[in-house]
Amino acid sequence: MTTTAGRRTDRQARAVRLGPRSWLALVLVSAVGAAGFGWPFLAPPASVLNAHAQDAPWLFAGLLVLLVAVAAATISESGLGPKAVAMLGVLAASGAALRPIGAGTAGLEPMFFLMVLSGRVLGPGFGFVLGSVTMFASALLTGGVGPWLPFQMLAMGWFTMGAGLLPGPDRLRGRAEVLMLAGYGSLAAFAYGTVMNMAGWPFMSALASNISFDPDAALPANLARFLAYCLATSLGWDLGRALVTVALTLALGAPVLKALRRATRRAAFETPVTFEDTPG
Repeated sequence: MTTTAGRRTDRQARAVRLGPRSWLALVLVSAVGAAGFGWPFLAPPASVLNAHAQDAPWLFAGLLVLLVAVAAATISESGLGPKAVAMLGVLAASGAALRPIGAGTAGLEPMFFLMVLSGRVLGPGFGFVLGSVTMFASALLTGGVGPWLPFQMLAMGWFTMGAGLLPGPDRLRGRAEVLMLAGYGSLAAFAYGTVMNMAGWPFMSALASNISFDPDAALPANLARFLAYCLATSLGWDLGRALVTVALTLALGAPVLKALRRATRRAAFETPVTFEDTPG
């Protein structure tokens, strides 16, 4: 605990302290993930990739499985000890249990607010692993395993990691922090829906020609098609997700943040685990 210019600040413990290797792994995974989500806009109409428009999502899905696993393993090597693993299990199980409550019903997904608050308290490294593991666990729980799952894991990892990168983790508290998290949760809920639309959009070519991806069309035409696709298929779900996240953050944010911070203090993540020798 320190005092700076008359203000009391508490240094917030981090479940995982990211080193250079971990940051490099996250950057590389995010770069490949961005290509996996956005390849319809990045590849020119005459490219070989567009000639395999129906195969590319499967290719990127398989690649992302490996890369997300590599990133999680790298982060684990940087200090995901037994205390952090226990916390990860509890929060991932809680998020996975919350998701089926409203999944598929007008975007009512209460797990998102828990991911925001957990990423804020426990940091970006823990947040990325938590988001990915929670989405994987919830897919197993609900039977939602498919080629979209790696994209969901990466998108939720980004979503939760972003909360850990927000400013003022050691100083900002109270209503201002809750309002910031509610605003972030709202924007991230729409962003999550948008990037997941990008993952599924190329599969629509045989179903809805007016709003589907056209591998022979120029970038402006495909952007217009994608916008129409988002408006027609997911705007209501994204809006519902954002409203639920904001409402739960405003209503429950303060006590949940307090409980998470109390748990991190008691866990003393940055204190190494030691074992005493007993005479035998």
